[in-house]
Amino acid sequence: MGSDAPLAPAAEAEHRFRRRHNLVLLGVAALVVTVDQLTKWWALQELDDRSIDLVWTLRLHLVHNSGAAFGLAQDWDTVIAVVALLFVIVVAWASWGGRRLSLPPVLLGMVLGGAIGNLADRAVRAGDGFLGGAVVDFIDLQWWPVFNAADSAIVVAGITLVLIAPRHRPPQAVDGSDEPGGPGDLDET
Repeated sequence: MGSDAPLAPAAEAEHRFRRRHNLVLLGVAALVVTVDQLTKWWALQELDDRSIDLVWTLRLHLVHNSGAAFGLAQDWDTVIAVVALLFVIVVAWASWGGRRLSLPPVLLGMVLGGAIGNLADRAVRAGDGFLGGAVVDFIDLQWWPVFNAADSAIVVAGITLVLIAPRHRPPQAVDGSDEPGGPGDLDET
């Protein structure tokens, strides 16, 4: 019984960490999907027959993108959708509970939510075949490909992850143990 007592606080801390990680991951992903789908719904209602000029070269202009990011690979819509679906599954599995991807759950949630938002377009928008719908894009700088809120979340989180990944250390358990494989090592499953 004495050998179990020191592990209980570490196990409880790990459980709280994973629960908090998962809640943040899911909350951010849900927020990104919600904002993305609401703004796309608005764009479909308001920009079908017009564009809105805002400032400088920024305008809101409706485009249906059946290709990859920035309108590339237009004829590969099904392949792109399947790759996006696999990406969502792998990121969700690898980041769940901070087990394999010990990166900030806010950033992982942004990437996951953005991918789900664009994948939802491919699933529900009219198109040919399995996941053949087009992604709704409407933010137009006129000197950059037209994009949407999901694209913005993916790019911002992706750039931030690339910048912090080399320096990022996973959070340690409450007991502060820094020994690999010890109770503070939350990357072990």
